[in-house]
Amino acid sequence: MFSLNRAQLIGNLTRDPEMRYVPSGQAVCSFGIATNRRWKDKDGNNQDQSEFHNIVAWSKLAEIANQYLKRGNKVYIEGRLQTRTWDGQDGSKKNRTEIVAENMIFLTPKGAQSDDNLSEGSKEDTKNKVSETDNKKEKKDSAGEKKDEDIDEINLDEIPF
Repeated sequence: MFSLNRAQLIGNLTRDPEMRYVPSGQAVCSFGIATNRRWKDKDGNNQDQSEFHNIVAWSKLAEIANQYLKRGNKVYIEGRLQTRTWDGQDGSKKNRTEIVAENMIFLTPKGAQSDDNLSEGSKEDTKNKVSETDNKKEKKDSAGEKKDEDIDEINLDEIPF
């Protein structure tokens, strides 16, 4: 009989990645991401719920995550669930469920600052610059001259998964 242990998440980093090495020399990187769920309750009011996930990446994926990810970045993580159990300093049993990352896609554009790293004034400036430049697509007309064409903007926060 087959079984499946798979997790796929799109969310924002809640803290900067923490890199360390196990005694064998293998790299391990830990970080957290938050996912959000929005729905309407029976009264028609919007409700929001955030879920926080612990992510662990190993080897080369750990080094890449540590190098490129920062708090606030949006990322896609694919991996498997794993629960660790240990005895705490007070003698009690502790456990932690984590997602062991096997695949990762950076969704924050290269060179873009995360919202957490921007002041309120610069957030608005950045939004304006992005909307002005990203909504235009350069195209050549039949005479070979360049012209700008408006394209639809895709907001990752509006994707329902």
